[in-house]
Amino acid sequence: MNWGMKNRISRIIKPKTGRCVMLAVDHGYFQGPTTGLSDLGKTVEPLLPYADALMITRGAIRNWIDPAVDIPIILRVSGGQSILKELSNEIITTNIDDAIRINASAITCSVYVGGEYEKETIDNLSKLVDEGEKYGIPVLAVTAVGKEMARDARYLGLASRICVEIGAHMIKTYYTEDFGKVVEACGNVPVVIAGGKKLPEMEALQMAYNAVSDGAVGVDMGRNIFQSDSPVGMIQAVRAIVHEGKSADEAYEIYEQSK
Repeated sequence: MNWGMKNRISRIIKPKTGRCVMLAVDHGYFQGPTTGLSDLGKTVEPLLPYADALMITRGAIRNWIDPAVDIPIILRVSGGQSILKELSNEIITTNIDDAIRINASAITCSVYVGGEYEKETIDNLSKLVDEGEKYGIPVLAVTAVGKEMARDARYLGLASRICVEIGAHMIKTYYTEDFGKVVEACGNVPVVIAGGKKLPEMEALQMAYNAVSDGAVGVDMGRNIFQSDSPVGMIQAVRAIVHEGKSADEAYEIYEQSK
């Protein structure tokens, strides 16, 4: 990696701990004003002090995020379908020039291994990696599962490894049983877990703890934070697990106290 690439990754994955807490708020690109993000700015502002990076679209960042905020941006640059359509039919929606204008620390797209448009989404990733390498901007590949795809270690290991082989610099995937095998499949490429659908707080915290224990460098959570009854408490609890090595029970106490 060149210096710029390393520097951008070090802004996201904190060198002191080798871990990161990403806050995902890019759901609107296919879900519209989903629960908790109708007023994205109001939801996100109190969470920013506790997030290491913000995963977001260019339209959302320009509409709701103060440009004076000091937080690395992971820019969602894929889309092209809604929840009413085939989810794997994605295109690249943002060019590298706009990512540079936004000062993105990383760019991200989804790859649907096993989906109807598998080849097209892998091609999207390949093109992003080429562009990212030109300008020193790392690419986070999301192993999207759509509505019907499995979430076991064999499938997620396959999908994640393909993304690594295409050249992704970071991987976002789902936690599953035998998650260590998924991490192993990615070699030296750092892996973060997706939060997925809203879970009871204790379950989400236990998932975060299990993931980092099995080798993930952190989490990229959205709904399990901003749809919680105490979003600030929840992100503080997740942060305690990821950066401080707290147990799920200890983190849950942080969440409870925040209420």
